[in-house]
Amino acid sequence: MLRQRPHSVNDTDVTRHNRSPMSLVFPHTFVPWFRAVAPYIHAYRGKTFVVALAGEAIAAGKLNTFVQDLSILHAMGLKLVLVHGFRPQVTEQLAAKGHVSRYARGIRITDPVALDAAQEAAGQLRFEIEAAFSQGLPNTPMANSTVRVVSGNFLTARPVGIVDGVDFMNSGLVRRVDQFAIRRAIESGALVLLSPFGFSPTGEAFNLTMEDVATATAVALQADKLVFMTEIAGIRENQDDPESAIDTEMALADARRLLETLPTPTQPSDTAFYLRYCVKACESGVERSHILPYATDGALLLEVFTHDGVGTMVVDEKLESLREAGSDDVGGILQLIEPFERDGTLVRRERKEIERDIEYYSVVEHDGIIFGCAALYPYPEARTAEMAALTVSPLSQGQGDGERLLKRIEQRARAAGHESLFVLTTRTMHWFIKRGFVPVDPEWLPEARKRKYNWDRRSQVLVKRLISA
Repeated sequence: MLRQRPHSVNDTDVTRHNRSPMSLVFPHTFVPWFRAVAPYIHAYRGKTFVVALAGEAIAAGKLNTFVQDLSILHAMGLKLVLVHGFRPQVTEQLAAKGHVSRYARGIRITDPVALDAAQEAAGQLRFEIEAAFSQGLPNTPMANSTVRVVSGNFLTARPVGIVDGVDFMNSGLVRRVDQFAIRRAIESGALVLLSPFGFSPTGEAFNLTMEDVATATAVALQADKLVFMTEIAGIRENQDDPESAIDTEMALADARRLLETLPTPTQPSDTAFYLRYCVKACESGVERSHILPYATDGALLLEVFTHDGVGTMVVDEKLESLREAGSDDVGGILQLIEPFERDGTLVRRERKEIERDIEYYSVVEHDGIIFGCAALYPYPEARTAEMAALTVSPLSQGQGDGERLLKRIEQRARAAGHESLFVLTTRTMHWFIKRGFVPVDPEWLPEARKRKYNWDRRSQVLVKRLISA
């Protein structure tokens, strides 16, 4: 008896013709998106991230999706240290023993019963995390992944001691991080897993806080990022309004000032609870520290691979800078303007042309990635200059980068002694008119520019005076 083929040619044709609209649209959304995140992939490859996951996230059932996201970062070449919390798990273990949790100054008082509960909770969580990284089910982000998890006695601890008359018993603070052992592990491609436990040189165990362990580790490694996956959405712009927007980027100086106005935190939902650790990390050499909501699906990926992210980032200074371009920026400028050249918004420019004229360009850079550019071409014989290639990435449009670039080009033109600034545009005439430009006939153009004017393109010419009449 002959075996039937699973699908005939006609079956295949029917399948192709009956594709859903989404299957036809998806490539047109996926490909631009994937290209848009490529600069972040290049920028972060080989970087070191310390990621702290609150025990509340694990209790809320977020472990598997979080591990999947972390595995994606690992596959992209990031060096990762994961610190887990276990606050609710220890409380649950204590309740099972008929024991009540006790806190002071936001720190658990670890008596012998609480120490036992913490050890049990840490062992169980370490098992669950390692199991999650060992998954490889087909049709999941973990398929074909290989993440080796390494853990051990990387932390030396000391007791909190007696503070304001309160004996914290076996609650401790990080005394030292074995950065060399951790570095060797992550350099070999392993993910290092740290539990909030440390030991004294005499072998005494101390219950630590996730926040202290993560911060001390990030500082010791001089990590590129410290990330807290937390119960809160981030830091609100208005502390008096719980519904106000999240401040996505805070300068270290602003974060310090805010901390001075906040009461001493006693629980993770307090604004200052994680913020104080972010500030400490940045003051100690960690480039960026983040507070992200674990409740937002994919928050870690959104923070790493999108311009604005989803939580709050604390940084020693504003990452977004407006500056003059250099030779290293040519690739970023080409990548930025290419889609606009393709759809006809901009005139095509060859790489050698941009390399030749790079001194004319100003750029908006954010975290090592070019998000905007504009060029100033002088025509000194006519005491005027052309602003060309004004471009802002779709990822940051509407945030004022175009306005900032225009002001920088105007400043450069005035400094060079030009009396006016002109642009040629086919699609954005109204944007320039709103900013003081007026339309003129192409015959107005300087002779050198008029010879290069493309009459077929029929660009509008707009001029703005830079000095008073």
